Amino acid sequence: MASPRGQWSGKLGFILAAAGSAVGLGNLWKFPYITHQNEGGAFVLVYIAAVALVGLPIMMAEIILGRRGGLNPVGTFRTLAEGRAGGRAWQAVGFMGVAAGFIILSYYSVVAGWTLRYIVLAVGGQLGELAARPHALDEFFGAYAADGGAQVLGHALFMGATMAAVLFGVKAGIERVATVLMPLLFLILIGLAVYAATTDGFGEAMAFLFDPDFGALTLRSVLEALGQAFFSLSLGMGAILTYGSYMRKQDSIPLSALQISALDTLVGLLACVIMFSIIFTFGLEVTASAGILFTTLPAVFYQLPGGGVLAAGFYILVAFAALTSTISLLEVVSSYAIDELRWSRRQATLTMGGGIFVFGVLNALSLGANGPLSTLNVFGEGKDGMFNTLDFLAANWLLPVGGLLIALFAGWVLAARESWDEVRQGHPGGAALFAGWRFLIRFVAPLAVGAIIFSVIFLGMEYQ
Repeated sequence: MASPRGQWSGKLGFILAAAGSAVGLGNLWKFPYITHQNEGGAFVLVYIAAVALVGLPIMMAEIILGRRGGLNPVGTFRTLAEGRAGGRAWQAVGFMGVAAGFIILSYYSVVAGWTLRYIVLAVGGQLGELAARPHALDEFFGAYAADGGAQVLGHALFMGATMAAVLFGVKAGIERVATVLMPLLFLILIGLAVYAATTDGFGEAMAFLFDPDFGALTLRSVLEALGQAFFSLSLGMGAILTYGSYMRKQDSIPLSALQISALDTLVGLLACVIMFSIIFTFGLEVTASAGILFTTLPAVFYQLPGGGVLAAGFYILVAFAALTSTISLLEVVSSYAIDELRWSRRQATLTMGGGIFVFGVLNALSLGANGPLSTLNVFGEGKDGMFNTLDFLAANWLLPVGGLLIALFAGWVLAARESWDEVRQGHPGGAALFAGWRFLIRFVAPLAVGAIIFSVIFLGMEYQ
């Protein structure tokens, strides 16, 4: 019987939805940026190792907990922690995940809204006109970010699309959107990568990415690879746990987690091939700001043959990646209201989505439209504005602390026989694999995520 909460129609639906949750703006710009910052090849290998040894085990842990508990993050920890050390205090981990989903979606949808504006500009030809004039793109983007009405409109449109998908439920909404958007996303990404192969900088990009220089590695590089591996997989916020609660018992958790992680990593690597081919072709300066996607890149696109099509395809790609991520964030929050407050899906989606939209208006106005919101500073230099404040809070505290506690619960509180009961279903004969996962989730993953938190507190590193 299908769960009354909803259930994926099959393994493919779960993998595409979970991969969609993981794939986002971080894959398309943040990973290329930090790869460039850490001098390529060797960093990429460390990142892949971090995905395998840290990200994949924590993803398996979230799916195990989700399917075992069969509820939202709060309900899952309440159910599984009953009668164990710590008792219901473990519910705090679930609440932290729901809060993270609420906060992240409130500002992520603002950035996602930018992609809609740029798709319209690219299709209508105005983006090409801006790209043809010196400094016009920078001036336009600065004025656009400070235009409160435009920011709220983009935020509203993206939240509307997100709520529409979640409103229809797990199978008819989230899964259906993922099974359409994810293949399209990969087609666009592969098309752009093929195009990148025709540019002058393609050979240099491939050498930069896949010819490792281990002498360039530093402790900071390793910590950044750990951080990117953790954040890229959408861990620590309960999204994968929530999606795992809709997973069928006959589907393999290890194989599903491996496929999701591989798809997410592939997107990041393809994005690097595309970005570095363009960067090395035109000698671009690489900055940490995602704003470069909306200022520098359009100017470059229109210097290439078919630049208008290239620009439109790129912003559609970014919009698809953002939408599959925002859907998972809203589902975390909505599932809490459905399970714990006994709301209908319609009530949960509209109320929680509406609340996030209202809260997100403050973020939309904190990019220059409103003085007090734009100058708010809680965490120090470089974090001015409510938008940046919440981004820093989520990325540097809520997610890593949540991920650490999930690893500790799965490795040290949940009994081995309970984890094994979930792993062996759909994956018989995997005792050796389970033993390896058990070691990684008990010892390696907590130490690695603890190192991320240590780097924030004592080394002043930031993950945004």
